[in-house]
Amino acid sequence: MRHKKGGVKLGRTSSHRKAMFRNMARSLLTYGHIKTTEAKAKELRKVADGLVTLGLRGDLHARRLAYKVLENHQLVKKLFDEIAPRFVGAGGGYTRVFKLSIPRVGDCASMAVIELTRQEVAVTPEA
Repeated sequence: MRHKKGGVKLGRTSSHRKAMFRNMARSLLTYGHIKTTEAKAKELRKVADGLVTLGLRGDLHARRLAYKVLENHQLVKKLFDEIAPRFVGAGGGYTRVFKLSIPRVGDCASMAVIELTRQEVAVTPEA
């Protein structure tokens, strides 16, 4: 029985799932939003929200844990210096998933867009 075993297998081995979510988390933090299947987006929320929570902690141990997932020093720096400060005071819900109305052409899979909730605000100079 699978009582209290969280997560969806998505037809992949555990190592493949881990690599896929690392890759997707890197893309999400780099671009701010990505388009993927609905099931993958819902599972990616857990990984991405955990990374932002680490960014809000801000200590050395949190940086090392984030590096274990992201494996990129520049991306860890961006997470801690640019992305996480946007969510100070928020109690959670750092990502949102939008379902797209048109399914994927090849296999009719339901598609979704996952994005960070608080996007960067472009600062315009006052004239």
